[in-house]
Formats: sequence, C-alpha cells, structure tokens
Amino acid sequence: MKIGFEAKRIYHNKTGLGNYSRDLIRILAKYYPENDYFLYNPKKNESQIFENSNVNIFEKNPRTKFFSIFKNFWRQKAIVSDLKKDNIKVFHGLSGEIPVGLKSKNIKSVVTIHDLIFLKMPELYSFWDRKIHTYKFRKAAKNSDIIVAISEQTKKDIMSFFGIPESKIKVIYQSCHSMFKEKFDEKDFETISSKFSLPEKFILNVGTIEPRKNIFLAVKAIKDIDAKLVIVGKETDYSLEIRKYISDNNLDEKIIFLKGLSLKELAILYQLATIFVYPSFYEGFGIPIIEALFSKTPVITTKGGVFPEAGGENSIYVDPNNVEEMQIAILKLWKNPFLRDNIAQNGFEFVQKFNDREIANQYMKIYNDLNSNN
Repeated sequence: MKIGFEAKRIYHNKTGLGNYSRDLIRILAKYYPENDYFLYNPKKNESQIFENSNVNIFEKNPRTKFFSIFKNFWRQKAIVSDLKKDNIKVFHGLSGEIPVGLKSKNIKSVVTIHDLIFLKMPELYSFWDRKIHTYKFRKAAKNSDIIVAISEQTKKDIMSFFGIPESKIKVIYQSCHSMFKEKFDEKDFETISSKFSLPEKFILNVGTIEPRKNIFLAVKAIKDIDAKLVIVGKETDYSLEIRKYISDNNLDEKIIFLKGLSLKELAILYQLATIFVYPSFYEGFGIPIIEALFSKTPVITTKGGVFPEAGGENSIYVDPNNVEEMQIAILKLWKNPFLRDNIAQNGFEFVQKFNDREIANQYMKIYNDLNSNN
C-alpha cells in the first residue's frame, strides 16, 4: 500500500510533534516494510532523517517553483493532485490538519489530534491563533475518515469541543524514541555527570520552560529540601520569573538549567536522575513521563487529566497548585531508595504497553481498514 503523510514537522520540528511524526514513520517502516511511505515536505530537507536502509520512505516536495514559493497553498490544497499522481491510498495528517479535496479524489484520510490546549487554556494563545487553530482542527476532525487521539483525555476533548461521534475516534498512545530504551554503561554515566557537573542524586524535569509546564511548583517545593533540581528545556519569559525567585531565595546552587543536549545525552540524564517531576497543568499525553518510565526513574506528576494514562498506577500524583504536596512527594521518594526502586520497576512494567510494535499494529489496522473500503 502507498500511504502519504503530511511531513512538514517530520523535517522541520525538532521537538514534540516532530518526534511523534518521525517515530511513527520509523516504526511503520520497521514492522511493515512491504508498504511505501510518502512524506510530503513543503521545503526540501538537506539532512538525512531516516537510515538509508529505509528504501520504502520517500520524501516528496512541491513539483513546481510556484508551489515551492506558495508552500501553504500546496500543503492545504494543491498537494491532493500530487497524492493522486503518486497513487496514495490513505493520507495521514500528523498534526491536526488535512488538505482540502481528498474525498473528491477517493483518498481516505486520517488525522492525528494531539491536544486542544488552545481551547482548554485559551489564555496562553492570542485571539487569532485560537481562531486559526480552532478552524483548522475542527475542519480536519469533520472531514477526515478517522481521527487518532493520542489519549482518552484528548478523545473526550474532541467530542466535547467539536461534537465528533465517539465511533470516529481511535485512541492510540505514543511511545518514545528507542534511545530512551537503551542500556548505558558506567562510562557513559560518568561522562555525562562530569560534562554537566551533576550531583550524585538529583531531581529532573524535561520540557519547555513555560507556564503550562508549571516547573515553578518544583522549584518552590525544593526551597527547604536538601536536593538539587535539573531543568532541561527551552527557556521562555516564564523562566525569568523562576530565575528571579531562585536569586531572591539564594537557590542558585540548587537549580541547574540545561539545554541543547543530544538525544543520547538526554537519555543518559534520565537514567541518572533520582526522581523525575512533571507538574504540568495540561498535556495531550506527556511523552517525558514515558521517557522517564522507560528509564526506570520514578515519576511525580499531576493528578487528573491525561497524566494517570501516561504514568500508570505506581507513579505519584500531586495537585499542580499545591507546593506542599509536591514537597511531601519529593521527600517521600528522596529518603526511601527501596520505594524508589519499587516504583521504578512497576513503572517500567506498565510502560511496556507503549512499545513500538503494538503502536505500529494499531495504525496499520486503521490504514488497512480504510483501504479495504475504497
């Protein structure tokens, strides 16, 4: 079967949506090499994304100079002619969008919706961004044949905000990059510890430093705890508030900010960490939680929402507005190595449900079912 994918973020997004998209193509090519995977990229990529052995993955760019200039028009409409010429049977929009006109060319469609944060937390978005996102996502949800939601929480949000019937939505969880499932040796650990001047024990957080991710809660929670917090992620204006708090409370020696790590360095960092904290207010899923569980690092995250879906019953959950709860949870794990090991092992067993083969199987069932109905 020839399957097409909207590939802008595969090639030009290095974080969440890009990681999801690349991982999906990687596992599909690995477990279903009999198919051809066409990646429609509006701007030609100069670097190698997938291994040369993946001969069934094809990057497709606009055919004419006109569409190379007017990339958005190509992505939203003109691409359909290319799909037809390439004999694409199913097209998958990987980040909440599909082009106009697929049904007229008898091309089945799938759209992945990761979250509806712009509707759940509108204060984080400008008026026009909310309008544009809502229009695109609502249209894709209505016109696609199948919607993939990355969690039960996202599925509920799609039904609630867009009035989509439950029968049209399939929940398929995300996994994480295979690097986080690797085993590293003592030399690797020593190299990373030395490079970043890490303490023997530390608390870890990974994610963009922004209000929604709420890492300020953990910073306040360790104020009176003899522990260090390592924060990995892109900084925003929100981090200026955190840095001022750190300075005002003489916490400079307790907080380490890191960014620009390679994938391997980040994976080793997860395995070195004593505790992983993720006090986010809202997520479509929460991949860093999965990365921590695969790394056998115990997790403290947020009560309610999607977080128990990602963290399982053995992670510890706190109110994201309650500093004292976070402090108690950290101390509970920090002082009890037996409890940490027990939670880490149970979390590792739980996270096996997010393994690559199972996810690939679920997507291929959708593609095959749609193709058989053509």
